[in-house]
Amino acid sequence: MVTPHEELTEILRQGGIEDAELEAKWILEDIDNFETAREIAKRRANREPLQYLLGAWEFFGMKMLVGDGVLIPRADTETLVEAVLERIPNGKPCKGIDLCTGSGCIALALRQNLPQMEICGLDLSEQALSYAKKNAHLHGLNVPMLQCDVCDVSVAAAYRDLDVIVSNPPYLTAEDMENLQTEVTYEPRTALDGGADGLDFYRTITECWRTSLKTGGMLAFEVGIHQAMDVSEILEQRGFTNVQRIPDLNGIDRVVLGYLT
Repeated sequence: MVTPHEELTEILRQGGIEDAELEAKWILEDIDNFETAREIAKRRANREPLQYLLGAWEFFGMKMLVGDGVLIPRADTETLVEAVLERIPNGKPCKGIDLCTGSGCIALALRQNLPQMEICGLDLSEQALSYAKKNAHLHGLNVPMLQCDVCDVSVAAAYRDLDVIVSNPPYLTAEDMENLQTEVTYEPRTALDGGADGLDFYRTITECWRTSLKTGGMLAFEVGIHQAMDVSEILEQRGFTNVQRIPDLNGIDRVVLGYLT
């Protein structure tokens, strides 16, 4: 007799899902009704993102609600959270902002682990912010999620004396956007497209927001593969010092941060 796990695994395997057994296990853990679980497996076999189908994904040990219109939290981004946590003394009052917040995962993980941190998330997408607000409510965290254009100088001008600015901005190049994995095409293009060379947001954010930091304040970015050196130069050219590149668990430079002097 075929078990539910075996049936779902086979559906996923026929769709070319690499981790079919593991994903079948995750579906069965999340979905009580087997008919629903089977339907999800079939949709996943057609390359819909599993995270959207389940409606939530874990980030930094926290459940994050996700769906159409919001970037899916990824393990790579946990490197950014860890880098900031390592550099802010626990208990020291701290004021920060998360630009291009998406699901709110970065801001919420920071606030969860640094209760003294006053932080808010900004994003242009109303759809993404709906999830960010739900996630803040889900975890009982007072983290305002506000709709605005983080590339607007007047928006940046409204914030002053920040200790830290974090951002996982859109950073895919035009070539990357032409060659997306099928699953990624379901995610919002505006959360992925970083312009011709993928660096548009790094340039604009660094220029617009540098004056929002207090002296000694930190700007920390997640970056794409092979972008760390270019982003380091962008920070250094705009007056940031002690610029550091931090690798993720795969040894890829995933975070670039620097301090305003």
